[in-house]
Order: sequence, then C-alpha cells, then structure tokens
Amino acid sequence: MKLCITEKPSVAKDIAQILGADVRRDGYFEGGEYKVTWTFGHLCTLKEPGDYEERWKRWALGVLPMIPARFGIKVIPDKGIEKQFQVIENLISEADEVINCGDAGQEGELIQRWVMQKASVNCPVKRLWISSLTDESIREGFARLQPESDFDNLYHAGLSRAIGDWILGMNATRLYSLKYSSPGNVLSIGRVQTPTLALIVQRHFEIENFKPEDYWELKTLYRGALFNATSGRFKSPEEAEAALEAIKSYPMVIKDVQKKKGREAPPRLFDLTSMQVECNKKWGWTADETLRLIQSLYEKKVTTYPRVDTTYLSEDIYPKVPGILRNMTPYATLTSSILADKLPKSKKVFDNTKVTDHHAIIPTGQSPSVLVGNERQLYHLIALRFIAAFYPDCKFLSTTVLGEVDKTGFKATGKVIEDAGWRIVYDNTQSNDDTKDDENSDDRILPDFTIGESGPHEPSLQKRTTQPPKYYTEGTLLRAMESAGKTVEDEELREAMKENGIGRPSTRAAIIETLFKRKYIYRNRKSIMASQAGIDLISTINEDLLKSAKLTGLWENKLRRIERGDYSASDFIQELKILINEIVINVLSDNSKSKIIVDNTSRGSDKSGGDDSDLKEGNSVKPTKPRAPRTTKFEQVECPICGKGHILKGKTAFGCSRFREGCSLRLSFIDYPESLTPAKLKKILKKK
Repeated sequence: MKLCITEKPSVAKDIAQILGADVRRDGYFEGGEYKVTWTFGHLCTLKEPGDYEERWKRWALGVLPMIPARFGIKVIPDKGIEKQFQVIENLISEADEVINCGDAGQEGELIQRWVMQKASVNCPVKRLWISSLTDESIREGFARLQPESDFDNLYHAGLSRAIGDWILGMNATRLYSLKYSSPGNVLSIGRVQTPTLALIVQRHFEIENFKPEDYWELKTLYRGALFNATSGRFKSPEEAEAALEAIKSYPMVIKDVQKKKGREAPPRLFDLTSMQVECNKKWGWTADETLRLIQSLYEKKVTTYPRVDTTYLSEDIYPKVPGILRNMTPYATLTSSILADKLPKSKKVFDNTKVTDHHAIIPTGQSPSVLVGNERQLYHLIALRFIAAFYPDCKFLSTTVLGEVDKTGFKATGKVIEDAGWRIVYDNTQSNDDTKDDENSDDRILPDFTIGESGPHEPSLQKRTTQPPKYYTEGTLLRAMESAGKTVEDEELREAMKENGIGRPSTRAAIIETLFKRKYIYRNRKSIMASQAGIDLISTINEDLLKSAKLTGLWENKLRRIERGDYSASDFIQELKILINEIVINVLSDNSKSKIIVDNTSRGSDKSGGDDSDLKEGNSVKPTKPRAPRTTKFEQVECPICGKGHILKGKTAFGCSRFREGCSLRLSFIDYPESLTPAKLKKILKKK
C-alpha cells in the first residue's frame, strides 16, 4: 500500500480523485493501491522547556539559558489533532511506501517530516513536488516522484529555523520578563519579531526627533515650461530674494537641448512580498489578508504556489506559457496580439539561476469563473502582470533643456511616450505605480526648444519645508523586512538583497500580525505606529544582536545556505547557543536603573515568546528594581572548559570571562551555591 500524506483535507481530496482513491474513510481516502490522508498544518511541535527538565517548568533566572542536550518533538495536545495523528500513525505502520505530498516549501517539509518522524516511518519515502494544484500538475508530479533525501537540506534549514527561534525566543523572553517586568507578565522577544519591531520604533524616533526647516527654490516659467534653478535650495529668504531680483531684468537663453530615446521594461512578475506590497498600496489590504487570498487562489487551482521569493520563471515553463495565455479567455483582447507571433524569451522573465524551489506567481490557465470579490480582484492583478511581461518595452523620448538667465543656470526635463508597449495592458500611458506630482515629474511634454533662442520669462520663489520620514505602511514595512531595513528602489539590487532579509515571504505577514496581537504596534489608517509597550521594550533591550535587522538578515542568509547545502545546520545552532549564553550573562550583569515596561501579554502556558508562540492578554507591566551587583572576585579560578579564561560571579551563576569568545561555561547557583569561596569552587572544579 502506498500512503500519501497531504497538508490539508482539500488537497487530499484532489489527489485522491486523480489516484482513484475515491472511498472516504474516517481521516483518509482509499482506492486501488493508494490511501490518502492529511495533516491540519502542524500536528507536531518542538517540546516545551518543562518537557525536558522539571526545573525548567518554573520561570527563574537561575536556570537560564535553557538548552536541551537534544531537541525533541511532540504531538500538539488537542483532541482533533491527536485523533488525526493516530489515523496517520496507524496507516504508516501498514504502508509499503509513503509519499510526502505536503506543501512544496520549507515549512511544508518540516510539518510532514515531524509527523513521519513521530509516527516512526520505516518504509521508503518519496516526495511529491509541484508548483500548482491543477490536475495536470499533480499527474506530472506523480510521474516524477523524487527521493526524500533530495530534500534533506530543506528540512535541515526548516529545523534549524525552528530550533533557533526556540533558543532565542524561550530564553530571551524569560530573561527580559524576569529581569524587567512585574511577576506574571511577559516581554515577548523573537528572532524575527524583535528586529521588525525595532525598525518601527526607530522610525517613530526619526519622526519624533525631526526638526523641519524652511527652504526656498528658484523657478522660472519660459514658453509654458517650468525650469528649476540648478543652484539648488536657498536656506534663507534674503538669499532667495536676492537671487530672484538678480535675474528679473535678464532674458532666458537656451544653452543646450538633449533628446535621448529610452525604454522601460514591463514590471516584474510577482513574488509574495511584491504582491503584498502592491495590494497594500492599491487597496489597503494587510499582508495577512493578501496571503490568505492568494493561498485560496492556489487551492482553487487558478494560480501557482504563492509562498515564493523570486520574480522569475524557470526556462522549462516557457513552452507552457502560450497554452496558459490561450486558456485565459477573459483576457483574449490582450493576449491575441502577443500570441500572433513567437513569445519573447527574455532573461528578465526566464532565468534558471534566479529560481530554486518555485517560480514566480502566475495564472495556471484554469478558468477564474469561480472567483468573486477580492479573490477576483487579486487574480486580475496577477493576470495583467503576467500578460504584460510578454509585451514589448515602453519606448519614450526623454528631453533635457538647459537654460541660463545672466549667470544662473536652469533645467527642465520632459518625457514623451512614443510606443506604449506593455502600458497598453493597463489601458493608459501612466506608470503602473502612483503618478508623481506633475510639477516635479519627468513625464511632462516640453515644447521644441532651439539652442541660442532667448526671450522673457517669469521667475518666482517657492517656499517649502523639509518633511520627516513617513510612517511605515504594511507595504513599506514588508520591503524594509525584505532588505534588512534598507530602503531600496532598484529592482536588481533588491533582488540581490533578498538573501539577507528579515524572515521569509511566507512568515512576514504572521510576524506583523503577532506584533499587532501583542499590542506592540497599532494601525492609524494605513500607517503602522509603535505603541508605548513596543517603544519601552526596544528601549529596554541593550543587546543589538536581538534587535538588529542587519544581523538577523545575516542569520537568514545562513538558513538559506543550509537549504542549499553550503552551510552546516549544527554550526548555525551552535552559534545561537553561544549567542544566548552571552546575552544571558550580559543582561544579568546589567545594573542600570529599572525601566518602565508597558505590555499586555501575560504568562499562559510555557510558550514563552519567540516568533510563533501564542500568549494570552494580561495586565500592564510595572518596573522592577534590579538587585545590587555582587563584587566577589574569582580571577584566580581558571575556567575548566576553555583553559584560557577565569571565573566570573554573576547574579545567578558563575561564568567564564571568555564568554564573548564562545566559552559556554555556566555554573548555576542551584548546583554551585553562591556562598562558595574562590578556593572552595576551585577545589570542586578540580574534582569534577
């Protein structure tokens, strides 16, 4: 018997129909040589601290950091989940072969592997890897099933991510909650969550501390065209007025006219982040709303796999594109012209080097007639982007005119569309982006100027004021997460920076929602604002390692390298173990004044923080006073692990002076009483 395990009942039903397993049982389908069952997303999770050691059930500084010798998993304690897991476990025990039909991504791989591991699979396992749920795609996938081992690196990356989040989330959350909050309240810290919050808090202070300054710009109107002075801004009205008076009695003289032909390529195909950004900009949809909608389109078979971070298609998709376009019958008026000739095969669309597991989000060619409301609106957005990708570039003529009034230089720019190209798809000659202010736009049409001509003009001054940075919207925050906090407009550079982004496309929406849920941020129309709780939390965290977007991006880069097989998962975990040990020692040594933390999460179960844990609402957190420092010296006691450092005495444990260099020695006062003298401690260590 071949057992297929999918991630959702709806996917199981689709696969079962194709395989002929059309008899419905309790928790699975069967027919012929196949049985098809399903998970409900995560059935298993990493064990909680108290599952490893009894002393870790109690929140106490003395037991930190909590690092299990070996991480384990358990079935999530829920009656429905436990029942379905039992079904899967029984089916696995009878199977001759298991086919992993989970979502074709890192999270899907982790979900399925944990279930199979917990259920003790002892037969061969193969992997179904598909980019859409159409019948054709499923049949093709079953015709080329791959060995499970081909996806080991993907699993190792997912496992490293989960363990890394556990190490930092569980330990840092308990550490900061116990150190800086009142009993029973939680300050939630996460590997991705905290740097994201830090970006929002940083923007809050940039705006709050911004001091507006007035400035003046000199402009002049000549033959209906507005020219800007090339000398730049004036900082005082007196200086500006003097410049204005100096040119009033002189004519404008045209010194140079340059015309250049330009081309504008179609917008790139969608990855998940760019789609979320576009939907937020156009319709104000949250990242989570867009993710739920595109997931639904995928499950309804009208679009391809959504949780992707590439805007390219693999070259093997090229032969299928004409068929997809022909099947998009509602868009026949737009597709007919490009289907009349051979489709172009541009490197800006098809590039195997830019595609790993999945390609960009595109239509499958299945009819979208079942879609209504926002789903139909989103499909239309994807369809137009896909069609536009095969249209020719937009061609334009760019004009730059340089003039002079006495000795003051002026410049005017304009652009004329000569061939709309892909812009026809959007039924106008404006950019698909928001139109710019006409006065400062390069898209104005200029009259024909001749070098040497001159004539009267109308000079004027415009007073302006410098503006602070804008608050993040969900769209701009997603872009900031994608580029580790750097504002990047260039598409090529943005593509290159994705490897160092904060989080993954599939998780960023959930991270933002978590920050809302924990009341660290809130919405003010489209703007995302930091709450006082969020501001206080980031102000409390002195460890840059916990809140740096750049460093978190580097961790993300290592996870991607694990996925590719050129970085060790064990090295990544070891780095985080050293890191959390360093953070614990640093925080426990912090003798600064207490900080007022306002928070709305309280301790529920042992899901103490991290990026994926769920916390209950509670009361505000009050400040607590740090204990007085201990100053007993232990310099004469050599560290028994590294042999290079000496012993330090902290507030809850003895540690090594070389903890920053990676020495992980930590002797809790529970096992090594703080009353020990240096001589007694040295004697005990020598015996052990």
